[in-house]
Amino acid sequence: MILDSLISTIQPLDESAMLAARARQDTLTKPRGSLGRLEELSIQLAGMQANPLPTVERKAVIVMAADHGVASEGVSAYPAEVTAQMVLNFLRGGAAINVLARQAGARVTIVDIGVATEIEPEPGLVQCKVMRGTRSLAQGPAMTRQEAEQALQVGVDVLNKEAAQGLDLLATGDMGIGNTTPSSAIAALMTGLPVAQVVGRGTGIDDEGLKNKIKVIERALAVNRPNAGDALDVLHKVGGLEIAGLAGVMIAAAGKRIPIVVDGFISTAAAMIAVELAPRVREYLISAHQSVEKGHRAMLRHLGLTPLLDLNMRLGEGTGAALAFHLVEASTRILREMATFDEAGVSDKE
Repeated sequence: MILDSLISTIQPLDESAMLAARARQDTLTKPRGSLGRLEELSIQLAGMQANPLPTVERKAVIVMAADHGVASEGVSAYPAEVTAQMVLNFLRGGAAINVLARQAGARVTIVDIGVATEIEPEPGLVQCKVMRGTRSLAQGPAMTRQEAEQALQVGVDVLNKEAAQGLDLLATGDMGIGNTTPSSAIAALMTGLPVAQVVGRGTGIDDEGLKNKIKVIERALAVNRPNAGDALDVLHKVGGLEIAGLAGVMIAAAGKRIPIVVDGFISTAAAMIAVELAPRVREYLISAHQSVEKGHRAMLRHLGLTPLLDLNMRLGEGTGAALAFHLVEASTRILREMATFDEAGVSDKE
């Protein structure tokens, strides 16, 4: 596969940087461990960046947008044209992710990796359309294996361009009407759970819509028979273009030692694909929040991740990740800026 050489270059977390960060944490003016997960997060970031004093000043959100043929199966409460309409909203700065990214001091890049309609070029839009939306996964493969590989490569290329601008911390975001359906299929396959246990209401479908969505996913799995042990097989048969793109982004970010704040349900599906393709990516992932989507808890458990927040959110776009940026930055500032007992002239415990 085209990503094989990149995957082989991903390094484990830097143990010496983590030891140095932990040693400093233990000398700061507080009882050891009293800041809980913030302390552990700073140590993890030190290992990711191979820097005992990590910094996350340069932050970016990459939002991948694509349409899904399965939307024609009645799995969403919103029509497919909303994908393109929301992309325009992103570009004009009016969406939730724009507001939260501005608050966090992060730039936002919108990628058209597979929106069904043509969008006129605008500042902030990266046009890398692999195809005009996937095919319906309920009728056969969502895309070819080659198209899935191409979408993964788009993610790598986008991350490389972002990194060239300077990047310390990455958030993943998504936009695509119908995309909780392929994400649920990926969740069911990779966790081994029955479809009904991982499927949620997405954009807000009613009880009948939920029953239909479960049947559509079960039919997709029966028609395509994806191999759960082959991430690319899963991706091209029942995945989505933005899911593939985000998986490529994560693999490339891990290769550059850039911490990845994973948003919600769709981003976590992408993380499952990325980790299956490149297991060391797992060490560079920070789960932003616990989504309301039914299967998200099982997905995080499969990845061994504990979310930073639980705010009953289910919007996507990278919104949960943008909120988590504040906690990630707080952890690094504590490590870098807080005084030690010696510096402050404060007596440590005996």
